[in-house]
Amino acid sequence: MRKFSLLILLGCFLTSFSHAEDGYDMWLRYQPVANESLRQDYQSKIRQVIAEGNSQTIKIAASELQRGLSGLLATSVNRASTSNSGVPGVVIGTPANSKLIASLNLKKRLASLGDEGFLIEKTRVANTEQIVIAANTDVGVLYGSFHLLRLLQTEQSLNKLSIASSPKLQYRVVNHWDNVNRLVERGYAGLSLWDWGTLPELKSPRYADYARINASLGINGTVINNVNADPRLMSDQFLKKIAALADVFRPYGIKLYLSINYNAPRAYGDLDTADPLDPRVQAWWKARAEKIYSYIPDFGGYLVKADSEGQPGPQGYGRNHADGANMLADTLKPFKGVVFWRAFVYHPDIGDRFRGAYDEFTPLDGKFKENVILQIKNGPIDFQPREPVSPLFASLKKTNMMMEVQVTQEYFGFATHLAYQGPLFEEALKTDLLVKGKGSTLANILSGELNKATNKNPRTGMAAVINPGTDRNWTGHPFVQSSWYAFGRMAWDYSLMSDAIADEWLRMTFSNQEKFIAPVKKIMMDSREAGVNYRSPLGLTHLYSQGDHYGPAPWTADMGRADWNAVYYHRAAEDGIGFNRTATGSNALAQYPAELAKQYADLNTVPEDLILWFHHLPWDYKMKSGKTLWVELVDKYYSGVAQVRNMQAEWNKMEGQIDTERFEQVKALLAVQERDAVRWRDSCVVYFQSISKLPIPDAYEKPAHDLEYYKMLARTTYVPDPWHPAGASRVLK
Repeated sequence: MRKFSLLILLGCFLTSFSHAEDGYDMWLRYQPVANESLRQDYQSKIRQVIAEGNSQTIKIAASELQRGLSGLLATSVNRASTSNSGVPGVVIGTPANSKLIASLNLKKRLASLGDEGFLIEKTRVANTEQIVIAANTDVGVLYGSFHLLRLLQTEQSLNKLSIASSPKLQYRVVNHWDNVNRLVERGYAGLSLWDWGTLPELKSPRYADYARINASLGINGTVINNVNADPRLMSDQFLKKIAALADVFRPYGIKLYLSINYNAPRAYGDLDTADPLDPRVQAWWKARAEKIYSYIPDFGGYLVKADSEGQPGPQGYGRNHADGANMLADTLKPFKGVVFWRAFVYHPDIGDRFRGAYDEFTPLDGKFKENVILQIKNGPIDFQPREPVSPLFASLKKTNMMMEVQVTQEYFGFATHLAYQGPLFEEALKTDLLVKGKGSTLANILSGELNKATNKNPRTGMAAVINPGTDRNWTGHPFVQSSWYAFGRMAWDYSLMSDAIADEWLRMTFSNQEKFIAPVKKIMMDSREAGVNYRSPLGLTHLYSQGDHYGPAPWTADMGRADWNAVYYHRAAEDGIGFNRTATGSNALAQYPAELAKQYADLNTVPEDLILWFHHLPWDYKMKSGKTLWVELVDKYYSGVAQVRNMQAEWNKMEGQIDTERFEQVKALLAVQERDAVRWRDSCVVYFQSISKLPIPDAYEKPAHDLEYYKMLARTTYVPDPWHPAGASRVLK
């Protein structure tokens, strides 16, 4: 009878799976383990969850385990407050809140794992072999609970289970570019999640699910509003609403941060200045911090975009970035708050935008307060499909730093293109900047390990601009979820490989079947490079239609500011193409450590996928393949389209292996991507051909139209970006 009941229960789960999958559960689907023998093995080892603690976080951890295990094991898993002799299960807790955990004498081992780390192992508890999740804090227990569920979701063996894990970086923060009107700048998945009209009275269940998603990855902070900040968010009216969100996030270990407008004292009409050295301004921010912490006692601090793209900052008052950041840091320090100060700066009067952040911040090294962290984009320009690592990471020795990456696909086709960002994140983290010889990877710099002699107690971190929205699946394109997942996993452990992360995500999100995993993982791993190839290969960059950043417009030359034009970046002319950043050009290469600068300056050693970032080369320059630069460039554009077509063909073979809803959605979006890739290829090849005067090799299909047609298309094509005015108005008639 029991076996019959289990079959009915399993049938219900499988029937549920066969119905509509909308992507809402992300990687927390908890579908029954398909491998029957493995599922039975799990069932024999886990029959209950034992949680003695009673905090909100422990309750959440126990509830998540019950929910996850009951789904994965296709049987009810109950919670107990004490161990039932002879009944195996999962025991969770800390030495402080669980007598069972305290009896295991784990304090010495836990001491090295900090406030967020955890242990997972099999051991005897009260004469029964149990799986133990132990940590120093309740949040560590929650992280360990999600990790155990990940093991089951990816069908790992629980034999000889012994895991000790702690985050390699302290601040693992997601950024939202959400506006008060609920439009999301560079957001492609609906409106902002935060419904200001119904907060604080109505707390949508989606807020807790958002927190679950982030906590499952160990993400411990969220900046909920746009860096182009609206000062009203610091008013009592909004702080009451924001405090309600903080209450939801708190038990998941997530601190809430706000982006601030530097001119807020003036915007409120309280002062006629925002000069950071003016005592009145300092008093204003001190009082504002006290007000915020009265609503949110564990408020994380501020994210600041200052003196950048029209945003106000201390330079407007004759001060520097350190003056501005330190004033804010002083007001937050009594409450243990921090300032994330963005290093995304580039003034129109500099000769090379590449140089901006380095030239402004390097002279200030060592002048920032200890609770200031510079938030530096992975590359020197702006989240391009491929950039060299920002030289600023190598130049700062005494300043706290964190890397900022982008999950939302501003430059990768919005929510219509498949472009897994894991390889991009990994490429940046593994870049060796040769600061102190080999081994000076960006990951080692971010960890504080490389500069420990000059910055003994660094604050470390990674941030990602994620911009989910009210679309049922959070991200628009189902595969954008994978980049969110990759960020969280790499922020916890930057040594993880992007292909291993892709494997995890696919198993948790779709299926554990190898006939699905292998080909789709290859699609994911190829997708970033495909996006580079059909947009901006060989180190070209920023060839986009300006404003919306969706389609191609390499001919753009009329945007007013030189560095908002595509021609500024590619410098294509009769004599060749590329931006000369060597000593005979802008000399931006001098910003890198000497050994790396020498490598990039030498045409024999510079990576060819970055060559046009640093060199202006003749069209007939001979590449390592033996082809001329022109033929290699054309070949890359055509290979990008071929890669997308291969992605389509491989995905089409997956029909029947996953749910129909998500299969059909991705299939349709890949058709859009193929159409866009062809347009990118043809627009760029025809444009560069008009300058090089060289023929497209006979082996390639010829573009269907002339250059004027593609220029017209760029002016009139609908751009799916509801936020940006340029995108909203450019609709095909």
